[in-house]
Amino acid sequence: MVDFNKKVLSQIDLHYGKVSMPKGFEINNNILTENILKQELTNSPFTFTKEWDKLNRYIVEHLTVEQDLKLINKSIIGNSYKPETVSLPICFADPLDLRNSPDYVMLYGVSTQSCFIKIYYDDNRRKNRTWDIQLKENCFIIFPSMQKYCIINNQKNSLNFILTTTYEYI
Repeated sequence: MVDFNKKVLSQIDLHYGKVSMPKGFEINNNILTENILKQELTNSPFTFTKEWDKLNRYIVEHLTVEQDLKLINKSIIGNSYKPETVSLPICFADPLDLRNSPDYVMLYGVSTQSCFIKIYYDDNRRKNRTWDIQLKENCFIIFPSMQKYCIINNQKNSLNFILTTTYEYI
């Protein structure tokens, strides 16, 4: 008999899905869209709202209960993306200041059509791999802040509004 063992030393965990709030507690994405526009026009921080709080509590509590992943939020940023554009690669972790960098990033589709997230990663010797996931309205994706990603707005008619929240693992 041969004795084989396995130990996973590293993995990239991606959590994604649809936000399914209970009836009567739905998130009003129009309020979030207004806050994103206000933030961009006035160059001010994203305004705390009851709608964002409902979203944040939903995500944090579900990850704690279902995945045993305990997170607290660090920052909130709203962005709009013009039609037929691709953002530059984004990475929230600062390799020179990892202590103060967030651990996770959540992207939430406030108002999105034909919007994709391209996540860059390495798989051992297979470098510069990518994984694309569609970010639909009222859906989210959470991934480690060390991962570079870009936003792809494929449609031709309107802006895509995305809320980005960063988290610290506790």
